[in-house]
Amino acid sequence: MPFRKTLSNAMLPFTVVSWMVLLISTLLHTSSAVASRFGQSPEWVTLVAQAAFAAGVFIYQRSQPETLRGTDFVGLLRRLVLGPGLLASVCVGLHLLERLIQYKLPTDSKVFFSIIYTVNLGLFVVLLAYTTYSWRCLVLFRSTQRLRREWELFELLLGATLLFRLLNWAPPAPIAYTIVSGLALYGVYLSGNQKWVAYLNRRQKWEVVFLQLALLLCMGVFVVYFLRIEHDPKLVAPAPQHAFLLLTVFFAAFYSLTGLLVTFFNLPTAGVFEQKREEILSLQRLTQLIQKGQTEEEVYSMLFDSAIQTVDADAAWLDVDESDTYRGQHYNISIEQSNAIRALLADYNLGHIEYLNNDLTNSTGFRALELPFGSLIVMPLRSSKRQYGSLYMLKEQRQGFDRENLGILQTFTSQTILSIENLQLVAASIQNERVKEELKIASSVQESLIPKDLPIDNWFEISSHALAAKEVGGDFYDFLHLPGQRLAILIGDVSGKGITAAFHMAQMKGIFHALMQENPLARDEREKFLAPSKFMSQANRALVHCLERSSFITAALYIIDYENGGFVFARAGHCHTLYYHSIKEEVSYFRTAGLGLGIIRNDSYEKHIKNQFYDYNPGDVMVIYTDGIVEARGANKEEYGEERLKKMLELAYYLEADEIKQRILADLAEFSRGQPIHDDQTLLVIKFRAAQPDSLS
Repeated sequence: MPFRKTLSNAMLPFTVVSWMVLLISTLLHTSSAVASRFGQSPEWVTLVAQAAFAAGVFIYQRSQPETLRGTDFVGLLRRLVLGPGLLASVCVGLHLLERLIQYKLPTDSKVFFSIIYTVNLGLFVVLLAYTTYSWRCLVLFRSTQRLRREWELFELLLGATLLFRLLNWAPPAPIAYTIVSGLALYGVYLSGNQKWVAYLNRRQKWEVVFLQLALLLCMGVFVVYFLRIEHDPKLVAPAPQHAFLLLTVFFAAFYSLTGLLVTFFNLPTAGVFEQKREEILSLQRLTQLIQKGQTEEEVYSMLFDSAIQTVDADAAWLDVDESDTYRGQHYNISIEQSNAIRALLADYNLGHIEYLNNDLTNSTGFRALELPFGSLIVMPLRSSKRQYGSLYMLKEQRQGFDRENLGILQTFTSQTILSIENLQLVAASIQNERVKEELKIASSVQESLIPKDLPIDNWFEISSHALAAKEVGGDFYDFLHLPGQRLAILIGDVSGKGITAAFHMAQMKGIFHALMQENPLARDEREKFLAPSKFMSQANRALVHCLERSSFITAALYIIDYENGGFVFARAGHCHTLYYHSIKEEVSYFRTAGLGLGIIRNDSYEKHIKNQFYDYNPGDVMVIYTDGIVEARGANKEEYGEERLKKMLELAYYLEADEIKQRILADLAEFSRGQPIHDDQTLLVIKFRAAQPDSLS
């Protein structure tokens, strides 16, 4: 940063002086009156002055802070168009003024014409420099280190080509055309890497298209001006000067034109989807360690490698507390640098909380460290009881991370801590040879995964019950609030019991929170979150590498849009939903098709899962359960059954949700009195309030 600031301060006066030399040289070259008094200026002086001025402007602009602020792509283009638009207007105004003066006051003097021409030339070079480095910010947004090096090479080659052309050091025509064509193709390749376009919504895309067209129009004004005066008898500027200007605008137009094409055809979208797919694969690899029972060091290393790969970090380190076998590791960062960052965060009481800073170079404290990084994420590794350590991710460029990266790392660290705790539990059980104690501890871990606080809202009531047949069961349920007054409810049942079932339950919970994140590429509100059938398809793809061949999971996902009075759900082999229709005054089951997760382990699975939509009415009741309810055994070994559950809802539908649940459980207890529980029992009762908020006075 100090070097960049020093360079910026030095280049500004150098640029001004270079332009003044260019103006004086042009006057000495074009005006016979001035030349007779002060002497004729050699042509090379004019060309060298222009080369120095152009180089100074570009170096000065490159030394300035990046013009992209966060993800405000539209704002950057607005500023970009406003600057060139103003310069283009000044250019046209000066040209018209010059023509008017020549018309009103006929004279053979070329002095005024030369001054106007030199001013316009300076404005044009400033326009090109500002445009080039604004587009540089966009092209290098979320770019790889390799692309940044390729861009720097392109800058050097292009700058050398333009300056050689200005100084009239040009090779034969065929070689010159080959060089220009090669640079053009290289520029197209680089300019096509514009991931920022994929983060625009539909309205922003059309606004960006309009701004890019306006930018091309502003450039066109300068091009038309220079082309029209190229053969003006009053112009005696060196020929290479015009060749330099036209060649420069030719390359500058590449950025706007390529950006326009990328915006219009959404070319980088596939790359962003590929990144999302890689995140799911990383999550799969991480969750596999939970079942395989590797060492703590291997789990931490997997977290570290997966996190670096997923968020494309340039540097990272992992601190682990109170571990006998593993203390952490570093990637592309020195111990001194990591210690300095850790100490600074501790001074600001930020050492053990989630922290995201996308502008380190302009942040108090970090600026003094003079780090080669622009973005930082700190993700603590902790459970509800203790702190395990912290994960630090860094990128060289500013605005390198977003909230989505934060969410992915939250999922990774949660899965890691769950794995570590499970490994610790297993190690404790082996050491003490107390299997029952192990199951009790594992049960407490599993219990922590079950929501304790149920969603509370004015649209509905909800009541839940969960009872494991053993210390550790395989039933699970979870809730997730979504924007737009929507609630996602997931219920499931893992085949088998004990530790393995609990592990698969934890995997399913992690997959639920990972896949139900907001999609930044959505074109409208409906596409921001996965539909239930799509969620089941992707969850099946994520689980096939984790589940044993003999294992499977039944599940059902409901997304309730209670503000609009409807819900959509998909059933993956789970129990049928029991429903009371308040208008029809009848109780029935939703008989829908669906196949359990992990049964079919290829892409044909999605054919076996469907969405079902339903508009609920005030007073409707939905009962969601696992097979431990309807398969509970009585004294004569008969099952409780769906029909008896249905009759209980017919008798209790008018009660509150919690009272309905208590009636069902009381009847179930009476039916199975004296019999052991042979399967986990989970029951959720949701009742849509008779007085919905939109109907309240």
